[in-house]
Amino acid sequence: MLPPFSVVIPCFNEAARIGGTLRSTLDYLTANAPQSELIVVNDGSTDATAAIAREKLDGATIQTRLLENFPNRGKGAAVRSGLLAAREPIGLFSDADLSTPLTETPKLIEPIANDEVHIAFGSRALDRSLIGIHQPWRREQAGRVFNLLVRVTTGLPFWDTQCGFKAFRLDVFRPILEAARVDGFAFDVELLLLAHRAGLRIREIPVRWNHAEGSKVSFFRDSLRMLREVIAMRAEVGAIDLNRPPAVR
Repeated sequence: MLPPFSVVIPCFNEAARIGGTLRSTLDYLTANAPQSELIVVNDGSTDATAAIAREKLDGATIQTRLLENFPNRGKGAAVRSGLLAAREPIGLFSDADLSTPLTETPKLIEPIANDEVHIAFGSRALDRSLIGIHQPWRREQAGRVFNLLVRVTTGLPFWDTQCGFKAFRLDVFRPILEAARVDGFAFDVELLLLAHRAGLRIREIPVRWNHAEGSKVSFFRDSLRMLREVIAMRAEVGAIDLNRPPAVR
């Protein structure tokens, strides 16, 4: 059994799959961490996402909450809202498509629970043999280039900052969540950069992953926007006051 933790699932216009995602997540938590909680953050959806989520969460045997962001603010804002609302010591966010199977959860939760690290996040780059269904070739190559540029621009030593499967020890991570400003898809980079500069212990962990159709990321528009955000945040992060986060052990 896993220790209690909070699962945060951000979603925007996910009516087609949020029902299955929440059913799978509730089943996994009930079987493996029944004292945990599930937080769904509806980021201003214009379809039936909220109604479906509310129906699936109703009557669950574990603690659940549905948070509403209106209007749409971006994935980064949704993830921060969920993690800041978390009540358990460890918070994990997962993309709504469950591209990383929930069975990979212990890889992230256990190192944090054992006080080995403060942050553990999934990576597709460290062991590509774990990728079952690949992204289209052009999108996959663009992801590799983006992560290389992130390493060069920020100095972060990681190979895949964008996998939507990350866990945090929230007592030391909360000041970083409160200081972060990026609402778009480059929010992962900002969180990791702030944590790295604060001296938190971070581990990149290879996980199984399968591409799911229906990504909300536009190949051209969002890739350019993310690069601009990363370049801008390099200077901005150095000026952010983390208000003396708890001492890192």
